[in-house]
Amino acid sequence: MENVKGQPARFWEVDFIRGIAVIMMICFHLVFDLAYLDIFDAGVYSGPWRFVAICTVSLFLFIAGISLSISSARAKGTLHGSAYVLKFVKRGAGIFALGLLITLATFLLVPDAPVIFGILHLIGISIIIAPLFLPYRWANLVGGFLLVTAGAVMPVTGGTMYLLWLGFPPDGFSSIDYTPVIPWLGVLLIGVFAGKTLYPGGRRRFEIPDVSLPLRGGISLLGRHSLAIYLVHQPVILLLIFIIWSVPFPGAPS
Repeated sequence: MENVKGQPARFWEVDFIRGIAVIMMICFHLVFDLAYLDIFDAGVYSGPWRFVAICTVSLFLFIAGISLSISSARAKGTLHGSAYVLKFVKRGAGIFALGLLITLATFLLVPDAPVIFGILHLIGISIIIAPLFLPYRWANLVGGFLLVTAGAVMPVTGGTMYLLWLGFPPDGFSSIDYTPVIPWLGVLLIGVFAGKTLYPGGRRRFEIPDVSLPLRGGISLLGRHSLAIYLVHQPVILLLIFIIWSVPFPGAPS
């Protein structure tokens, strides 16, 4: 399946599902920001909104795993050896660098809960090491479920800052986006398994009708540009909040 330029076509359903995750992310962060600024307390740390947050991160990482399996299969047709590995190292390093920028920004703006290891850090590291797990299918399913299970049963405190990335934060640690390897890499690995099962060789193994879903084009567009939207949506949300509610950012001079 190729487009008119001879490049492999995108699968609209993957972009569409990722676009839904983008909408979920924007909705949750709007409510989160309103709660953080003491405008509206929606109980974002528990209950339904906590469930929405978990579902949003899970959907992003699951789709990221599917996309990794597809891009890997297609890259194998043109890249070999070190060139294949370098493709993932460069891509992952770029995303991890963006995560470091988020870390710096949140240290300055939200010093009480900075993003030290958030979703961009995790995705960046995952892509860098992707050549180690992309050759496998069932092993990713097993490994993914083991990591998710470990995250559900292990203690969430009592660690150190050196082990924070792995899933063992120190007592009192707080972050507005904490996405450690355990359990969240497990969700991505399950996505890799799904990608290899549903899109072997980078091609869709099943027939799917070209249905006209409501807002399909717009939602898919969001999915195609999810990284850019992730980087800009919070400043836009905060700007709108400051304009509508005329509230200063915490810590700003009154």
